[in-house]
Amino acid sequence: MAIPASVSAYLEQHGVSFSVVEHPVAFTAQEEAAATHIPGREWAKAVLCMVDDQPTLAVVPADRLVDLDRFREICGATSVRLATEAELRPLYSDCEVGAMPPLGPLYKQPVVVDTSLTSDPEIVFNGGSHHEAIRMRYGDFEELVKPRVASFGTPLRSS
Repeated sequence: MAIPASVSAYLEQHGVSFSVVEHPVAFTAQEEAAATHIPGREWAKAVLCMVDDQPTLAVVPADRLVDLDRFREICGATSVRLATEAELRPLYSDCEVGAMPPLGPLYKQPVVVDTSLTSDPEIVFNGGSHHEAIRMRYGDFEELVKPRVASFGTPLRSS
């Protein structure tokens, strides 16, 4: 599956310049970052969280996890949990499971971006498939998505 038409049309309709980065099939954000030769700290991973049962995209670098307690505080919520695969499917029916882009307005969802992703002039993220990514200027992403920015990423634990 290539980048869904809905994703490319959304970006084009809003006049956003972007490029498609093709890479070998990968299923985790760390693998995708490695496949595209982008450091994990620069790859934006979209994580769907259920915030008081409402879908909200948390966007963190590939080398970090969402600190759910901190995220709950930031959102002013009573409960936050990771969405299940069954919850992902209907929300992103145009995307491969787990490869949704952090384009919340396209899917009528709020987006919260970890502060660490805002310092790079570009952002790279899943484009809806496990073998293509989207690269764009961070400023364009911010203008398009209008994310809330906060610090909620925590380093991956090594095994």
